[in-house]
Amino acid sequence: MAAGGDHGSPDSYRSPLASRYASPEMCFVFSDRYKFRTWRQLWLWLAEAEQTLGLPITDEQIQEMKSNLENIDFKMAAEEEKRLRHDVMAHVHTFGHCCPKAAGIIHLGATSCYVGDNTDLIILRNALDLLLPKLARVISRLADFAKERASLPTLGFTHFQPAQLTTVGKRCCLWIQDLCMDLQNLKRVRDDLRFRGVKGTTGTQASFLQLFEGDDHKVEQLDKMVTEKAGFKRAFIITGQTYTRKVDIEVLSVLASLGASVHKICTDIRLLANLKEMEEPFEKQQIGSSAMPYKRNPMRSERCCSLARHLMTLVMDPLQTASVQWFERTLDDSANRSVAQGHHIHQTDLFGRGISYRRYYIEYAAEHF
Repeated sequence: MAAGGDHGSPDSYRSPLASRYASPEMCFVFSDRYKFRTWRQLWLWLAEAEQTLGLPITDEQIQEMKSNLENIDFKMAAEEEKRLRHDVMAHVHTFGHCCPKAAGIIHLGATSCYVGDNTDLIILRNALDLLLPKLARVISRLADFAKERASLPTLGFTHFQPAQLTTVGKRCCLWIQDLCMDLQNLKRVRDDLRFRGVKGTTGTQASFLQLFEGDDHKVEQLDKMVTEKAGFKRAFIITGQTYTRKVDIEVLSVLASLGASVHKICTDIRLLANLKEMEEPFEKQQIGSSAMPYKRNPMRSERCCSLARHLMTLVMDPLQTASVQWFERTLDDSANRSVAQGHHIHQTDLFGRGISYRRYYIEYAAEHF
């Protein structure tokens, strides 16, 4: 956020993933406002839990933080990041500026990954919660289509050569079966998400043990309390500085698999359109081609295939990132995950990053079936 042009200007690059393909709801989940508001919420939850467990944090400090969760001065944060070269500390200072009484206890005992990684996991969970019902709706609509055409005969193809007859409904069930597997896998990945929690700088919780004068029970309670406040049933028992990057592999692998399903379905539709057995909706003033406006190009299916193809290529990034996490962590994953993998979802302009892209692709496919 500390660098770059006016990303809302027509003279500056804007990602088509946000400007053309994403829903407003998904864009908001991956927005700067949602991200940094969640950072502040995490700082508040930490302070509340620390107060409950006996640290000298006053009700006045807690109330001051509560009152300023939405009061984010993005210009000041950008200036602070440019000066400090550290995004989290820039926002600690910005939050402290509007919470002068609480400034000394914001981020108390925490490391940057407390807000960065935990926010990523919250965003992942909430984005999956947007995606899952969309996919379920696609399956439901296809099921209605299959029932209506269960007995309608059509020529089957193997190797794209004419084969025995099948029915339109039965062919549609091939699509539905794949999507049901994707739905099941997405639900599993969503339910398996665990909070990073309150683990300190290298996962030893040493800073919190010091704050609580060696009382490990209170440190465990702190971790549990913040995890519950964030709405997670479980937190990782063991972490380094970050949550294990195997999580990113799990999430993106399932999304890439869904991308493959979408690509197969839409390719079938494109082939059927060529055979004149099926057409996409064609609006009254729609132009199929600038030179041949009468053409009925299956542009929705083509777009889904195009985006799904890129989605499927992204799965190599988290595999490589997880494989080179030296010891407790290394920072060479940061820019990579920001652009391709969706880690800390740091947003240098209006569009979400990494995992947010992946949501956009599949969300678009779900919207246009």
